[in-house]
Amino acid sequence: MRVIGIVAEFNPFHNGHEYLIRKAREIVNEPRAIVMPVMSGFFTQRGLPAICPPEVRARQALLCGADVVLELPFSFSCAPSSRFAEGAISELISTGVVTDIAFGIDTDDVKLLKTVADNCFGDEALLDSKIKGYISTGISFPQARALAIKDIAGSKGIEGDIDQLLSSPNSILALDYLLALKKFDKKNRINVIMIRREGEGYHSTEIKSSFASATAIRNLISETAPGGFGRAEIASKLTGLMPDLSLGVMLSKNSGGVFSFPDYAGYIKSCLLTASASPAPDDIAYMSDGLSGYIRNFAGDIRPDTIPDSDHGLKVFEDRISTKRYTLTRIYRALASMMAGQDNSYLDIKRPPYIRVLGFNQEGKYCLKIIGKCAKIPVINRPSDCLELQSENEELKKIFELDMRAAAIGWKIYGRDIASEWESIPVIVK
Repeated sequence: MRVIGIVAEFNPFHNGHEYLIRKAREIVNEPRAIVMPVMSGFFTQRGLPAICPPEVRARQALLCGADVVLELPFSFSCAPSSRFAEGAISELISTGVVTDIAFGIDTDDVKLLKTVADNCFGDEALLDSKIKGYISTGISFPQARALAIKDIAGSKGIEGDIDQLLSSPNSILALDYLLALKKFDKKNRINVIMIRREGEGYHSTEIKSSFASATAIRNLISETAPGGFGRAEIASKLTGLMPDLSLGVMLSKNSGGVFSFPDYAGYIKSCLLTASASPAPDDIAYMSDGLSGYIRNFAGDIRPDTIPDSDHGLKVFEDRISTKRYTLTRIYRALASMMAGQDNSYLDIKRPPYIRVLGFNQEGKYCLKIIGKCAKIPVINRPSDCLELQSENEELKKIFELDMRAAAIGWKIYGRDIASEWESIPVIVK
């Protein structure tokens, strides 16, 4: 049995995701291969709440080609690319059944990608030293890391368009997936499938084809949902940009009261109010290097036009808070960590301590039976499953409680009771 692991956010599930699943099956030449994505939960890598709750995005994926959907815990999903990749790859490998791992890339130079992954990360002390040196000049961590990798690649005589490679979010994630595989799959048992991304760039806000980015789709939803036009207008704008089943699920669940689309401006205002009232958020994850003071000062100077109620896509806020030193993603992750109560001690937990099943179909049900026998860590179907395991595993307890706090924040944003997560069960698609 071929089991293809995929790392995704499905925020929301669009045509590019459907293409990735279909293409992965084509490459392994096994139409009935099990596809098992591990997906961000309530918060994404960018640091903001997802446009839809996990159960909605899991159903979208299951109706559009996936067989089993797993959840990546908050501490790993709302994190820099290296931690995000290590958490996701580790969780997939921990199932004990994954034979292949597929992910998208933004370059045709697969050889260069592999060469950089194989040759530029062996000396961690050297890489860290170079990164710290660049950060001291006042640039952000992602920029410093890219320059450090470029330096090492140059010293090793690696040829190719390194600048283009390191400027693409998807390619940087791909590098981190390859590094995570080297760390957790030391015997090289897992086949790696890299699939060229179709359509617009990862963060592109333009819509030039049916392969629009998730960013562009979210912007359309955020700008349309509060405008009084509602679901009919969203359906009109998104038809052709998402698979019909995916779009239908999202709109029907929204119509049925399962969730409301997030009010991002309201969420950020709540975050800044919390930051301004917090006596010492310095120990919160990602708040180091003066960021906590910067956020407190920003929050103290907030005015009605800092985050207008009409700033549904947070464009005004982002223009005002962003700096060369502090990237928007880091600010958002720090704020999310503060709201969920994630301090730096959580970052010492290097691998997800359990596997959370978000949903499955009939083929996935059979796969889950095998996972139940092969998994290296506990498999969880509902939150209550964790309660009896907490006393045996301190890391599991910490990550589970953090996930439940993040879920409470998420459900409040989606207009539901903050305790809704306790009632959640896996989505089953027949």
